[in-house]
Amino acid sequence: MAEQHYLVGLDLAGKRVVVVGGGTVAQRRLPKLIASGARVSVVSPEVTPSVQAMADAGEITWVARPYAGGDLDGAWYVLCCTSNPEVNAKVSADADRERVFCVRADAGSQGSAVTPATGYHEGLLVGVLAGGEHARSAAVRDAVLTALHSGAIDDRPAERPAGVALVGGGPGDPELITVRGRRLLAQADVVVADRLGPRDLLDELPPHVEVIDAAKIPYGRAATQKAINDALIEHARAGKFVVRLKGGDNYVFGRGFEELIELARAGIPVTVVPGVTSAFAVPALVDVPVTHRGVAHEVVVVSGHVGPEDPASLTDWSALARLSGTIVLMMGVDKLAQFASVLVRDGRPGDTPVAVIQEGTMRTQRVLRSTLDKVADDVVAAGIRPPAVTVIGPVAGLASELGS
Repeated sequence: MAEQHYLVGLDLAGKRVVVVGGGTVAQRRLPKLIASGARVSVVSPEVTPSVQAMADAGEITWVARPYAGGDLDGAWYVLCCTSNPEVNAKVSADADRERVFCVRADAGSQGSAVTPATGYHEGLLVGVLAGGEHARSAAVRDAVLTALHSGAIDDRPAERPAGVALVGGGPGDPELITVRGRRLLAQADVVVADRLGPRDLLDELPPHVEVIDAAKIPYGRAATQKAINDALIEHARAGKFVVRLKGGDNYVFGRGFEELIELARAGIPVTVVPGVTSAFAVPALVDVPVTHRGVAHEVVVVSGHVGPEDPASLTDWSALARLSGTIVLMMGVDKLAQFASVLVRDGRPGDTPVAVIQEGTMRTQRVLRSTLDKVADDVVAAGIRPPAVTVIGPVAGLASELGS
């Protein structure tokens, strides 16, 4: 039976680590060495642009020449990352004489140390060794991390989350919620959910979890914000862990900070989990980048819940009309004619491309492409309804360059 490696954690903070080679292999290994606090020296005649950037930023020291005797002086740990086996063998032999553990990236079994497949989960470092079977160790590492992230493995069985987690659930596709958001959702006792959140995930919750429908349907039956705040506070005070699950990001027109204020006043601990905002993710999925080099240098995300002439509006629509970049309009389908009219009146060309994406990321997703002077009529003719994201600006026409 082959001897097994001894898995150990090294405290490299403040200690000298030498990496011989500056190519893509070294580039992959360096970030974790830097994060460990090690004093990293890279010995290599040439390095990749990313390694160069690390040196320029002062994160590492680059010795711009081939490896030479004496380069391991004072080192605690050595990594051979060149593409030349002879150089790697020379470094490994020197390390043995200096009694310094050495990793050979080209031939792991010939070094005195091997690098495990590693990953992080909330302060927990997971490392897996499979006797040189790198694909196997990486697969096991990934499976363990996935189970930790999803809550299938509880790494803190004695600890239960407390208070309320404000979780941005993303545009609606359950695969677009963040890893942390999904893990906290799996630990919830109570979930207060909006209809625009990733509703498919609610069916995965255990039977004991109480799901409260916030019913925040625009212009329809709605729970008041006060009622939502009261529900969050009441259940948290009862000792339950509450997840407030919203669509998109809870701080982008999601009233998330209003809820945070009320919870803070009530003395309830709060965890904030940002979400993938629909304002940027939904356009991206239909080939509308909200920025593009040489096309748009600014992006403005605007709420369309009140019209441009409404005294309650806080938006300077005249100023937006004078910009040349991208306007992302949220919650503006029913007043789109008003917004388009004001923008054209104040300077935006009528032929400015517009894309309207209804129920982005969902099975019912629809995309309408038009121009600013025609989009209001086109939306009515096509029967586009909320929720929808409207992108106004040259970027909305870039999809034509894909030839589809």
